Amino acid sequence: METKKPILSEELKNLKSVKAKKADSNSGEIEAIGIKSLEGAKKAVEKTVGFTPESLDVEFIPKAVKNTKFIDRETFMQEEGSKTIFGPDQRVVYNSMAYPWNCVGKIQTELGVASGVMIGPRHVLTCAHVIKFLTNGNTGWVKFSPMYYNGANPTYGTANSIKTFYKYKVSGPTIDSTEGKYDYAVVVLDRNLGNTTGWMGATAYTDSWDGGAYWTHAGYPMDLTASERPIYQNGIALNGDNFTSDKAQAIHHTCDIWPGQSGGPFWGYWGTTPNVVAVQSWQNNSTNAASGGSDMVDLINQARLQFP
Repeated sequence: METKKPILSEELKNLKSVKAKKADSNSGEIEAIGIKSLEGAKKAVEKTVGFTPESLDVEFIPKAVKNTKFIDRETFMQEEGSKTIFGPDQRVVYNSMAYPWNCVGKIQTELGVASGVMIGPRHVLTCAHVIKFLTNGNTGWVKFSPMYYNGANPTYGTANSIKTFYKYKVSGPTIDSTEGKYDYAVVVLDRNLGNTTGWMGATAYTDSWDGGAYWTHAGYPMDLTASERPIYQNGIALNGDNFTSDKAQAIHHTCDIWPGQSGGPFWGYWGTTPNVVAVQSWQNNSTNAASGGSDMVDLINQARLQFP
């Protein structure tokens, strides 16, 4: 298990960006592959490794872009006294083709819009509750557009799913306590987008990191950008559930969240290496939560092994 702590978000400004080295569709049903939760003392894969193409710049803090808020979150579809934005809104709209920001993208399914991240050569990590699980054991279609910004990125385009890996069939709109521990899925794409975008690594979250402002989140909120442009927020503290195993848990936080950001990754940096530890799952008026743990890393590893 990774025990070394990631660097604090405030240290990211001290890291230097790296310039790139100059170089010399499917809309039907998708097979769903369920992977059992790890039981007993069964050893999990605690980490998967990311990849940075030499053709890409590397940025640790992307340049912000001006944005006009799409809807007023204080009044639109808000119950009195409800809040999923805690304090001043810290989300920043960005547009970057640099790694790892270009790995985050927009998910579209029969159920709506969410966020996801490249986690392997043709593998995308997202939330399970945006996947339509069919009664015949398959799932509905899923499309992924890396670095979607007012439309699909002209370099990356949009890829279609061919397989869906999951631990638990999560059905929205409400998320119960069991679903909150397993609200993630890995979608296998019809082409190796990761060769161009790169992909992030993944690390199993441990409660020893609770309270540390190590984490960055990115996704596609409906309120700020109508899910047409991505946002990020850093300096986030996560708090795992002390009453549940690190294998699978809801991880609480007060990162600013709105629908559309579901499935968006939470990642930290070990040196200059970004590793995802959780994906956004649910929010309410007292806390927001992501899903993560060694079961999530095992799912990523299984998808990458079975469909390299």
